[in-house]
Amino acid sequence: MNNRMYLKIKALPENVGFIRNVIAAFCVPADPSIETLNDIKTAVSEAVTNAVVHGYKRSEGDISVEAELIDTKLYIKISDSGAGIENVEKAMEDFFTTDVEEERSGLGFTIMRTYMDTLKVESKVGAGTTVYMTKELLHVDR
Repeated sequence: MNNRMYLKIKALPENVGFIRNVIAAFCVPADPSIETLNDIKTAVSEAVTNAVVHGYKRSEGDISVEAELIDTKLYIKISDSGAGIENVEKAMEDFFTTDVEEERSGLGFTIMRTYMDTLKVESKVGAGTTVYMTKELLHVDR
């Protein structure tokens, strides 16, 4: 099975759930387990929330979401044109946050890395951030 989708949507907190459910629905034809779907939804929520909260700092902007399903492997790309990340390596450390005034745990990238098979982050200050994630969807009956 090969399929692809693209979605461009405003970077609003209320769109986080919509995006995660669109990605989950996109995966359904590959028959992933409920656990795998939940992992994907959680990782996507973290990536999109980062774009809304840190990328655009709750100001106006768009988020681009691309997903491709090749056989049983899911490829996700989530991009914003927001503030960007000065030091991606540092930002990916557990508990690191630039938003100390809000109650943020600094675990977004850790959660993405935990629930997905691969995670890659590219960013340029003033130009935005792109998050790439992959997940094998093969459902093995036990």
